[in-house]
Amino acid sequence: MSYFMEKDAISGKHARAYVKIGDRREELFYAKSLEATIEKNKVDVPVLGKTNTPQRSAGWNGTGTLTVYYVTSVFRELMSEYIKTGKDFWFDLIVMNEQPGSSTGKQTVVLENCNIDSVIAARFDASSDDMLEEEMPFTFNGYQIQDTFNTITGA
Repeated sequence: MSYFMEKDAISGKHARAYVKIGDRREELFYAKSLEATIEKNKVDVPVLGKTNTPQRSAGWNGTGTLTVYYVTSVFRELMSEYIKTGKDFWFDLIVMNEQPGSSTGKQTVVLENCNIDSVIAARFDASSDDMLEEEMPFTFNGYQIQDTFNTITGA
């Protein structure tokens, strides 16, 4: 019987993330968390003689949330430009997970053609000791795995 080795667990604190906007690439060292989900769109396929309604995949949607410390104006500036000109903005998010000392290696995922749904225009909270942060929901329409984790065998 094999067991998972605790040294192979991946800590989110060791992740690195980058945003690529046009030719500009910026490290998201001020990011706090990111979660991106791919959801399959399914359609009903009624079949004569079956009492259930089978489904099949008919596409997908990519959505996510990027939470950052409130220390950058990058996304507010892009939103301001959109408000002024109507020109939307798209970018890629590159996420790398790698745990030093783990045999899992590194995984690099690119979320392509991301588009922010909303940004906080301005913010303060004089009653809190917590650091200011903002949550930015987004969609994406491309997905690529550049590096994959190694297969682990356990002990």
